[in-house]
Amino acid sequence: MAWSAVATAVIAFVASLAIWSGGGAAIDIPWAPTLGLRLSFTLDGLGALYCLLASGIGALVFSYGASYLPLHLEHERRSPGERWRFWPWMALFMVAMLGLAIAQDLVLLFILFDITAICSYFLIGFDRERREARVAALMALVVTGVSAVAVLIAAVLLYTEHGTVSIPALLAQPGSGTTMTIAAALLAVGALAKSAQVPLHFWLPRAMAAPTPVSAYLHSAAMVAAGVLVIGRVHPLLARSQVVLDGLLVVGLASILIGGALALAKDEFKQILAHSTISQYGYVVTLYGIGGPAGAGAAGLYVITHGIAKSALFMTAGAVTMATGEDRLSRVGGLRQDMPLLATASGVAAATLAALPVTLGFFKDELFFKAALEAAWPMRVAAVGAAALTFAYIGRFWMGLFLGPRRVMARPVPRLLVAPVAVLAVVALFGGVVVEPFARLAADAASASHGSRVALAPAYHLDARPENIMALAAWALGGLALVFPRVWRSAVRALETVGDRLGPRRGYAVALTTIDHVSGVLHRMEVRDLRNSVAAVLVPGGVLAALGFAATPTAGAYETGRIAPGDDLMIVALLALVMIAALALATARAHLHLVLTLSVVGFALAAVYAFLGAPDVALVAVVVDTVTSLVFVAAVARLPRDIAAPAKAPPAPRSRLRWRDPLVGAIGGLAVFGAIWGFLSRPSIHQGIAAEHIRLAPQAHGQAVVTVILADFRGLDTLAEITVLAVAVVGVATLLRRGRLW
Repeated sequence: MAWSAVATAVIAFVASLAIWSGGGAAIDIPWAPTLGLRLSFTLDGLGALYCLLASGIGALVFSYGASYLPLHLEHERRSPGERWRFWPWMALFMVAMLGLAIAQDLVLLFILFDITAICSYFLIGFDRERREARVAALMALVVTGVSAVAVLIAAVLLYTEHGTVSIPALLAQPGSGTTMTIAAALLAVGALAKSAQVPLHFWLPRAMAAPTPVSAYLHSAAMVAAGVLVIGRVHPLLARSQVVLDGLLVVGLASILIGGALALAKDEFKQILAHSTISQYGYVVTLYGIGGPAGAGAAGLYVITHGIAKSALFMTAGAVTMATGEDRLSRVGGLRQDMPLLATASGVAAATLAALPVTLGFFKDELFFKAALEAAWPMRVAAVGAAALTFAYIGRFWMGLFLGPRRVMARPVPRLLVAPVAVLAVVALFGGVVVEPFARLAADAASASHGSRVALAPAYHLDARPENIMALAAWALGGLALVFPRVWRSAVRALETVGDRLGPRRGYAVALTTIDHVSGVLHRMEVRDLRNSVAAVLVPGGVLAALGFAATPTAGAYETGRIAPGDDLMIVALLALVMIAALALATARAHLHLVLTLSVVGFALAAVYAFLGAPDVALVAVVVDTVTSLVFVAAVARLPRDIAAPAKAPPAPRSRLRWRDPLVGAIGGLAVFGAIWGFLSRPSIHQGIAAEHIRLAPQAHGQAVVTVILADFRGLDTLAEITVLAVAVVGVATLLRRGRLW
């Protein structure tokens, strides 16, 4: 299974590279034409960047996982067959990421966004026996899944305003305004949560409960990258609102600072890398906030470099843990003696992230500084500080692993736990010497994000230009932070303490606990008796209807018709009979009285249908009510005498519940009455879809529209019901097999 995933990733990488080199490709076919939805995919520069990243890094991480997962399962004392729960989700995540990279429709983007969230839930919670993994999986799903709804709301707003959710069509339409600003802000919120940006960053460190291949792939080059991918895809829309761009700038800088400071404070390998990921994607968000061709180009190269370096460092952390059994910096050191190849390869990855010369990372900071120079002077200071912070925490990580005195002996590890790290190190060194292919890919991606052609020409310049001076200052400040840790240690620990006590993670826990408590109270109220269950439907429905009426202009929308002599009088008389029967039904006690009163309602309505010119509906109603009445009468006749006898009057209700039933009935009745009256007063003037159904019936291999509807819609409905039952059967069978059902 692992090698099938590797082969799929390699094929996807080769295909993406070939198509991009050939000028790209596009697919655009109808999906839901009546709603304007299409399966629209385009492999442009931005799509090629993320496709190559997801498939290329994926192939190496999957190879790493082929060796890591058996060791992990053995260490956890679990069956080797558990791998069948791992690799399908990894492969599906990669496919969803590839689709997300080339999607050109906001609704399609939202669907693929959610598929990645579902896959990450099962992958983060792979070690389901551990409570930490289950909690982390739920947190990631809630934060990224709920925030993704913001993308759907933005799509609805844009569709209402512009009549389309196609991204190219939206980009082609000029204009801005309140709706565009709100939609852009919602798109940014969904993307920022996915990229673990402040204040929605807290789920990513908890997600480190996942096995290392998951962290190396999802949390360095795939899932977290999906957020900045969406920002890059819709950036021309975001750029129409300066408020949104300023928001990106603020969030990006806050993420750089908080993520970097917490990376300096952490001791666990993967926690350091997780917080550094928050910080590093803060760079990308900041660059998109700066905007312009310089910002878009630097963001593209930054994503490439970070994916290469960070996935290598995550795999390094996993290999060290496998070799030593330790996962904290304070318990290891001096491993360069036992693991020289891993030390060298991960050293190149660390140097790449720290932007040292002769690595691809040097050019990412060159472009970052160049974009900062086009902004105001505070941004230049912030850029130097951010680069110094990166130098400090990534230097602390690598030096803590491989330098200093040896604290623990390292066992030999399989070659596949080191080889992918070495391959990525070679790629990083190659990019540090021959940067043109990476720069061209980043420029093509930036052209899609910026909306016009972007040219990048990173190179080594041995002079005193501002970018070089800023780089030297960052290295010097980062080196001083490594040499004098006492200067910053107390400050970052204080920040960590404040974050634990007052940060967004505490707010998430309180909100989740409150929602669970309220849900439990409402559930207990609802299931207390049948009346409460009915009230739980009618009251919220009535309240929502009232809110809809309050938010909608209704002046002149309601009309009162005139009753004409003849059929109208007969219809009114029949409806009055229905009303009287309904009231009698509510007060009847005996079972037979209930059945007979209910049949009066049904037969009276059937007569109304007949007078309104619908004899077929009337006939169906008569047949259904006749059969129903006979079934009820037969059932009542077979009931025991003590049950079939008229029920005794219940005790008088308590005063606080005396008005509950009338109030619930009034709310539900008024809501239905208002909705029906409004519809009959202003029937829709839009043409129905009956003509379209008639036209499409032959294409569905049917001669009658009713036949096609029954075959298609009811068939799909039945399929869904069968699926639900099958899932329930599998769940019950699993519980029975494990002895957990009593």
